[in-house]
Amino acid sequence: MNFNITVLFSLSILFFRCANAFNITNLLDKYSDFSSFNNYLTRTGLAGEINSRRTITVLAVDNSALSSVEGKSSDMLKNVLSVHIVLDYYDVSKLQHLPNKSMILTTLFQTSGHASGEQGFLNVTNVKTGSVVFGSAAKGSTLGADLVKSVASQPYNLSVLQVSNVIVPMGIENSTTSPAPAPAPGKAKSPSKSLSPDEAPAPSNATASPKGSAPSAEDVPPKGDGPTADAPAADSAKSRAATTLVLSLGLVMLILSSTLSTMWMIW
Repeated sequence: MNFNITVLFSLSILFFRCANAFNITNLLDKYSDFSSFNNYLTRTGLAGEINSRRTITVLAVDNSALSSVEGKSSDMLKNVLSVHIVLDYYDVSKLQHLPNKSMILTTLFQTSGHASGEQGFLNVTNVKTGSVVFGSAAKGSTLGADLVKSVASQPYNLSVLQVSNVIVPMGIENSTTSPAPAPAPGKAKSPSKSLSPDEAPAPSNATASPKGSAPSAEDVPPKGDGPTADAPAADSAKSRAATTLVLSLGLVMLILSSTLSTMWMIW
């Protein structure tokens, strides 16, 4: 019986994991229009980061709209594509019914440690025409990427949406993942000339201690006839005696009261 329960429990965990797992590379392989975008995700290592998430939205750009990132360095390409990976699930319906018609979304680029200011956030807005537009939340950026359609989805885990243009935050070209070059070493100081034994000053005959040093035994004043440790003990004894006296009086009063009550009842 216990064995059957263990097997069922293991199978349920395996099913749950399989239900929540996805592979962005295999998914985009079905759509030739996104072959370049898919290749960039694999080349920059972002595909693995996407697959490791449970809830994510990918804003994919088709081959015809990727000219703005062609020829860019791997670091620059990764930074730009990271802005197209939103760390939450958004489908078309959810974007069309934003509570305040506009929302700030957090992207994977924000977690990279290379985002400056608001570069790691997106602004998504419902415009009056009923369409949804995206843009960087960085200062000076515009809403220039329209929501085109839903490409694929696994509800509440993965959503792939097509946008019309690449979203490039202002100043992102200054964000790199390469370490900064180490500063040039300064000129080493030449060692100071050491004095020979003949040039060293002779030790002074003075035996006086420097100011603030501990006094010698002769300087310590003799102990006075101050109070000893028995004084607090005496106070404590007096306190205990007073307490005992109060308790004794209370006990006597209690016995007297009980006796009077008994006599009153008998009488």
